[in-house]
Amino acid sequence: MFDLSFFLRTFLALWKAVPTTLLITAVSLAVGIVLGFLIALARIHKIKVLSQICSVYVSLIRGTPVVLQILVIYSLVPSALNAFFKKTGNSIDIFALNPIFYAFGVFSLSMAALLSEVFRSALLTISKGQLEAGYTSGLTYAQTFRRIIIPQALVAALPNLCNATVNLIKNTSLAFMMTVKDVTAVAKIEASFGYNYIEAYLDIFVIYIIICSVVQQLFKRWEKRASVFKTGTNSTAASETRRPPLCRTSLAAPAKQ
Repeated sequence: MFDLSFFLRTFLALWKAVPTTLLITAVSLAVGIVLGFLIALARIHKIKVLSQICSVYVSLIRGTPVVLQILVIYSLVPSALNAFFKKTGNSIDIFALNPIFYAFGVFSLSMAALLSEVFRSALLTISKGQLEAGYTSGLTYAQTFRRIIIPQALVAALPNLCNATVNLIKNTSLAFMMTVKDVTAVAKIEASFGYNYIEAYLDIFVIYIIICSVVQQLFKRWEKRASVFKTGTNSTAASETRRPPLCRTSLAAPAKQ
């Protein structure tokens, strides 16, 4: 039997774990954006050795599931660091570290690889003439990228950036494997007492639907505002400008034979 009271009670309790999920998402997204952009630049400019390393890194991350990355990093990194600290004579207890930092590391590395491809494809859509125009105007390389290239590339990258962010939010549900008390972990704990797993999983389903829907709406608004860099005006004015003159067609005089 479906326990409605447990469903409602657990639904309210799970919202207390939402900040943990959002924190993992925010930190991983911020780190992933920075690293992903640097990786994209290294590959676009074909920097010796570094571009090859970045290519191998992106292939490894994109070619392996997030679950496997969690299992490898969460089991390998603490043991390696513990052995290193013992050899160096440090008394740091690496196993006492908050597991959320491992979640930051796993999802940040995963997002860096995914976003590097997003940024690389977006930057390649901008013609080299834009960079030359910036130099002609007296701008430096960094200024040209910040004022001209990045705003235009951002418009092309936003849809894929939105998809990557939504996927990141959903992937954070695997953080419970690292004993992080996120939404999924709290739901499993609540359900274990009375074996109300159906109600708990439905709670998780509804919460992730709400969060992802809100994020998609925010990105839609951001994309509409960022479109000014592509069209030179806002989307409403641009649509009015591109609208064909219907009345002109109907009132035009017939062509002379």
